[in-house]
Amino acid sequence: MKRAVKAVLGGAAAVAVLATIAVVAGCFAISEDKARLPPHASFGPDPTLPPSAETLIPTVNIAPAKGWPDNAAPKPADGLAVTRYAQGLDHPRWLYVLPNGDVLVAETNAPERPEQGKGIRGWFFKQAQKRAGAGVPSANRITLLRDADGDGKAELKTAFLEGLNSPFGMALIGDSLYVANTDAVLHFPYKTGQTNVDGPGTKVADLPAGPLNHHWTKNIIAGPDGARLYATVGSNSNVGENGLEKEDRRAAILEIDLASGNTRVFATGLRNPNGMAWQPQTGALWTVVNERDELGSDLVPDYLTSVKDGGFYGWPYSYWGKHVDTRVLPQKSELVATAIVPDYALGNHTAPLGLAFAEGTQLPEALRSGAFVGLHGSWNRNPPSGYKVIFVPFRDGHPVGQPLDILTGFLNEDGEALGRPVGVVIDRAGALLVADDVGNIVWRVTPAE
Repeated sequence: MKRAVKAVLGGAAAVAVLATIAVVAGCFAISEDKARLPPHASFGPDPTLPPSAETLIPTVNIAPAKGWPDNAAPKPADGLAVTRYAQGLDHPRWLYVLPNGDVLVAETNAPERPEQGKGIRGWFFKQAQKRAGAGVPSANRITLLRDADGDGKAELKTAFLEGLNSPFGMALIGDSLYVANTDAVLHFPYKTGQTNVDGPGTKVADLPAGPLNHHWTKNIIAGPDGARLYATVGSNSNVGENGLEKEDRRAAILEIDLASGNTRVFATGLRNPNGMAWQPQTGALWTVVNERDELGSDLVPDYLTSVKDGGFYGWPYSYWGKHVDTRVLPQKSELVATAIVPDYALGNHTAPLGLAFAEGTQLPEALRSGAFVGLHGSWNRNPPSGYKVIFVPFRDGHPVGQPLDILTGFLNEDGEALGRPVGVVIDRAGALLVADDVGNIVWRVTPAE
């Protein structure tokens, strides 16, 4: 059947039709592709990069969303404990800690994207999203969590901002709160301790969006001088297949001047950057990036990297420096020659989203110099990867060695997703908070004692 469909329809259409047939049949692991490398080979500064393993049907191996049973929790590393800081949320994705200790959580999901769901392939990926727990409407809300008595549980959970448009990143500068909707950065006045914000906000700058908006999440971080914001914008495709004209200011980190609202491209070739943080020792901007799919279970490693002003990181023409992706035509060899090799691989298809440096943590000494990363979990790998929170040790401002598992157990023995970690932050008391958008919980990680 595969050969017949391919002969009649050609490559792209054949993939879509065969994938749809597999979905209708109820089979989500629909490729013979399997990972051959041990997990540690795709982590660190020098990951193993085997030849690509393109298949007629991409590997689609989705952990169906189930949610946590009562009183269940992910498994913490030795010496750590985990509790429910807040629960009963609506797809919590991103976290931000205010100076008074209040925690803002973006309850959010993808906006309406009429061009994203067109055709058989679009229908297929919509079904995949639903299976993974991402098919629910967006609450379009930022909720405030407050633990006034310091017992590690938020006794106050209240709507802080509503009526937003798939909000994600947040940043406070003085008495100005900035929120990144999927299509624009908004400004709201803020006073310490307030529990809600009225009014629609003032637009600071537009962000790339539109009816396709393939990677819709937009994160922001304040610059060290408070005069600028930096915004992540993911690509509008996997490897440019929707047309490179639809990638304007995408697969990039943008710099926004707050006084004028002017925006410039800070760095490019970052397929889907999400979490950002300033490295405490060097002051450099770092980000985690979701790399491209459909080259096999052993390619391409997602990564953690410092970000250079004006730097190009490969997408879509190459990956991990100058490894050319032959699917992209025409190529730009002169641009590929400038591609920067990322600092640290985070495994193939692990989907890193959250990033927080350990500065200020009260966790054990071994976890006080490095970065916490939330790995949301794979869909294009067999067996699954990610679905955990890890810690990447740093020395002298740079990552070293293998990562440490901090929270695991997000997948049960049947391969179902009890939860999926997204944003990670350090709270005012020095504990680690983790947003879980399938479990609808914010987890809090502390020393076991």
